[in-house]
Amino acid sequence: MTQELRFRTPRFSERLRGMLGVDFYRLFHTPMFYIFLTIAAIIPAMVSAMTTMPDQNGNTMEPLYSNVWQIIAASEPLYVINTIADYANMNMVFIFGGIMVSIFIGHDYKSGYVKQLFTTHAKKQDYMMSKSIVCAFAMVCMCITYFIGGTVGGMLAGYSMEVNVVSLVLAVMGKMIMSLGWASLYTFLNIVFRRYFGISIASSFFFGTGILIIGVAAVVESLPLPTTFLNLFLYGSSVNACLTSDAGTLITCVLVSVVWAVFYNLLGTLILNKSDVY
Repeated sequence: MTQELRFRTPRFSERLRGMLGVDFYRLFHTPMFYIFLTIAAIIPAMVSAMTTMPDQNGNTMEPLYSNVWQIIAASEPLYVINTIADYANMNMVFIFGGIMVSIFIGHDYKSGYVKQLFTTHAKKQDYMMSKSIVCAFAMVCMCITYFIGGTVGGMLAGYSMEVNVVSLVLAVMGKMIMSLGWASLYTFLNIVFRRYFGISIASSFFFGTGILIIGVAAVVESLPLPTTFLNLFLYGSSVNACLTSDAGTLITCVLVSVVWAVFYNLLGTLILNKSDVY
């Protein structure tokens, strides 16, 4: 009597759960993750400690901030950056996070992990989704340590603590939610430049700074056009999450982050399916 062996193809949820388990294990056992968490806490604390800076004429020294929470989010949406005080807020996490994602994914290719993975695990979409989710989680953790470091630094510098608590909470939540869209973008960029580690880091840094949106905003401000359409992009929506945020701001962040995450995951999966991934 023979027994027939039946092999069941793992369901999508089972495949993704397995990929996430491996990626989270690697993340938590990688010193890089904790290094970037520390960087995300130290940078805002150091910036907050810079209690004065020259004015636009380079003469009188003025306070860098007037409020503790301005290191967390801008007082209002600022698409065109004039000073370091305008730029230095939680959006910096998306620059640090881009570099971290490049290192994390770059190690997959340098170590030969990808070759082994795709030999036994053919679903490229699972790889894209797992990396996007895990890297988004890492950036959310960086937002938390950034918040702690920025708050402590601002308090030590003696800045005012006055704030609309609801708007502050919505701004922080909005930036955390944007981590999914940013992580998906960085995962996609590192798939495109998988053979060029230096270029992948440079591209992540470039897009993380939002230079393209800042440039467009500078042009739009000189024209009779609204700047709100910039919120349809990752950097624009991240900037819109500020200390005047409301429920609409949070909804915008959710929609933009999810739409771009889906777009970059689909595009990244297409590239992996159509090209040599090794």
